[in-house]
Amino acid sequence: MSIPPPPGPQQPQDPQGPYGPYPAPQAGPYGAQGPYGPQPPYGAWGPYPPPGLPPVNGVAIAALVLGILCFLPAVGLVLGLIALRQIRRRGERGKGMAVAGAALSAVGLVLLTLSVSTGAVSDAWRDFEESARESAVVSPDKGECFDSPSGSLEGETYDVDVVPCSGRHDGEVFAAVTLPDGDFPGDAHVTEVADDRCYALRGDYALDSWALPDDVDVYYLTPTRESWSIGDREITCLFGNTDENGSLTGSLRNDAATLDADQVAYLEALRAVEAVLDEEPEAFPDEDLAANQAWAREVHDVLAEQGAALDAHPWPAGAERPLAELVAELAASRQEWAAAADAGDADTFYVHYDEGYGFYDGPATVAARAALGLDTTPPADTSAESGSAADV
Repeated sequence: MSIPPPPGPQQPQDPQGPYGPYPAPQAGPYGAQGPYGPQPPYGAWGPYPPPGLPPVNGVAIAALVLGILCFLPAVGLVLGLIALRQIRRRGERGKGMAVAGAALSAVGLVLLTLSVSTGAVSDAWRDFEESARESAVVSPDKGECFDSPSGSLEGETYDVDVVPCSGRHDGEVFAAVTLPDGDFPGDAHVTEVADDRCYALRGDYALDSWALPDDVDVYYLTPTRESWSIGDREITCLFGNTDENGSLTGSLRNDAATLDADQVAYLEALRAVEAVLDEEPEAFPDEDLAANQAWAREVHDVLAEQGAALDAHPWPAGAERPLAELVAELAASRQEWAAAADAGDADTFYVHYDEGYGFYDGPATVAARAALGLDTTPPADTSAESGSAADV
């Protein structure tokens, strides 16, 4: 499987969104982790291996595929032994695949030699083959953290180690997407699906955008052509450090499983607002005023909807006043967005745009978050980017 840092979809021009304006890591198709254990399939973190990382032995890959498929077991056994010799001599990677391929082919050869005529032997082999196939494409589960062999989420990879999230680790899985069966759809298509789905699913796992460190971005592991041939169909979405040599510490999970009902109610309302803010047109108002006016009207409407939801929620005693003040702030902001939607020129739009964004990290929002026990530090680039729409 392969896995590079995701380029990600076009980031919003505004400072909002659950994850802020992440830098887009430059990488090609993401790789998916293959087996985690002694016989993982070939894969890669992204399209380019890190400098100095030895290549995976091609004969080892062939041996693993023949062993999994139980095709020409004698050939698979011989290839596995050849691969082990080449790996020792050349210093290449893939020893686990060579051993697994040789072992699977040896078992298949023994069973064929004994007898494949009885139902018991045939059933036993099918069960063994299915078990081996499944073990070869296992990825970390949602909520699990792991380390990559190279310590980086770029370049080739063929194995990962699941580790406790409480300590330092390279990645944390927040979602998985299963691709349909059929022929391998190609790296470009797999990457496109991973990019769209992983960015869409990140908020389900990390509901509070303010709680994510500024150096965290979305990455993913996707099937490669090699791992696809042995049954890998899963895209694994994960968080990683934007610094190739960086790491994470502690879990980033904050959803209904870790938050209380009042925190979730507030964050769901904010998430709905951020989803619309993320749809800001790429063209500036002086380039396409009509598109920006239509978007400003959508922001006005979502603020009205979510402001009403916050006002109707039964908040605990200590949060009633801060939330009431926030609702009033949203109402004032809503009027600015209405004025932006009716602006007759780009300069007027900019003025109301800036004022309309004031609620996002203003005193009322910070006070409401503090009352609910949520993070009170806005994403790092918010203040810098919210000075003027023209600067975004």
